[in-house]
Amino acid sequence: MPCNFANNLTNNAMKKFAVVLSGCGVYDGTEIHEAVLTMLAIDRLGHEYDLFAPDMQHHHVKNHLTGEVMQEWRNVLVESARIARSNIKALDKLLPEYYDALVFPGGFGAAKNLSTFAFDGAACDVLPDVERVIRHFAAVRKPIGALCIAPAIVSVVLEGATVTIGTDQGTIAQIEKAGSKHRVSTHGEVVYDPAFNLFSTPCYMLDARISQIAEGAENLIREMVEKGM
Repeated sequence: MPCNFANNLTNNAMKKFAVVLSGCGVYDGTEIHEAVLTMLAIDRLGHEYDLFAPDMQHHHVKNHLTGEVMQEWRNVLVESARIARSNIKALDKLLPEYYDALVFPGGFGAAKNLSTFAFDGAACDVLPDVERVIRHFAAVRKPIGALCIAPAIVSVVLEGATVTIGTDQGTIAQIEKAGSKHRVSTHGEVVYDPAFNLFSTPCYMLDARISQIAEGAENLIREMVEKGM
């Protein structure tokens, strides 16, 4: 089903989303297409967002042309500000009571900077501020959305949650080892777990065209508003 933002403006009251980034670039930070298309979906569906990222050092920096690790160090908040056009706050300043929903775009930064899932799987550490906001939103039944690899991190924090990362068997095994459940999905599909008011979609965990990423982001945000709020 193709995206059609113009025909999908919601009549609901304006909602405020907190969107958490993890750097700038798929291999060591936020997946840029997923972040931008999530922001676009929020805006075109008539809502608002603020951007946050942890003020900390990257796990490592990857050359996005060659895939090699570079011998330099970058700050996650500073790099995320590239996507945010400087309009971003440190994650420790995120006060959940001021927001209606929480969203995590994907990219390896979610699994390397926001957590150690890329290295430790189900036994990973999750950044304390990431765990704090996930648990707060879940406790007060405000919707949480996660794209690409980010649902795996949420599934570690919210044991027993049902999420999707598409079809990758290795990642699915780690989600289930953490005590959560996985549902296989494809492009544009959103898996909803009503127990945690949690929404997830696979995006670039599958081979995808950018239009399919746009469809997944739009569907995720729309369902968060229509089902979760």
